[in-house]
Amino acid sequence: MPSRNETAGGDPVALRSPSMCRFFAGIMRRQMRQGFRAVRLARPGLPDLPGDRPLLVYANHPSWWDPAFFILLAAEIFTDRESYGVIEAPMLEKYRFMRRIGLFGVERDPRRGGAQFLRTGERLMADPARMLWVTAQGGFADPRLRPPELQGGVARLMARCPETVALPLAVEYPFWSEKRPEALALFGTPVTHDGTEPPEALNGRLSAALDTAMGDLADRATARDPAAFTRLLAGRSGVGGIYDAWGRLRAAAQGRRYVADHMEET
Repeated sequence: MPSRNETAGGDPVALRSPSMCRFFAGIMRRQMRQGFRAVRLARPGLPDLPGDRPLLVYANHPSWWDPAFFILLAAEIFTDRESYGVIEAPMLEKYRFMRRIGLFGVERDPRRGGAQFLRTGERLMADPARMLWVTAQGGFADPRLRPPELQGGVARLMARCPETVALPLAVEYPFWSEKRPEALALFGTPVTHDGTEPPEALNGRLSAALDTAMGDLADRATARDPAAFTRLLAGRSGVGGIYDAWGRLRAAAQGRRYVADHMEET
């Protein structure tokens, strides 16, 4: 059960509103459609995951867009789970509506924030129908900086909740051949814990699994092959303005269909 202070300050389970989650997911979907050429998930997609165990998705943190990407992935792929996430407490006070979409706050102080994360995370991971999204590096980091240095919170939470399955998620936002970048994601190999491994050793395994996923995604991003991905969302195409207008006129004059992209997808 949550403590009295947690309940008074905002128990994420009690405050989470499914209708608000759906509404905000729609907003993030529109935002990403406007900001990116496409949102893509690397094939084959999700690995096999047990449905009777709680899930913790831990990701690298290259961009401001990461939380929006998580919300979109949760809405598109994990429709049978309740999603929760972490945010700095001052930001949650500023944007209090985020309590209604499953976010809970932690203090910036490492000791207090770590204790809050573990206490709330342990409550969330008690239910196999829930999942938690974490940017495990603790701050922004370029995806080319590898191996990723992870904070110890995920490993310590798994030590307390050995039923939890940790799923590494690599994300990147490269430019390919269009005006807008691509939003790319790749799920790695799940990491489990038998309850006996020290958190330090487990943290090393978590880092290695995320590093492997980041390397795989980097190779696919470099290859620029859309066939290596499933397109979850088509964004805005073309350059706009006079460039697209001229292209449309030329296509009409030649009796062909105008394609705004430089890289047409089949």
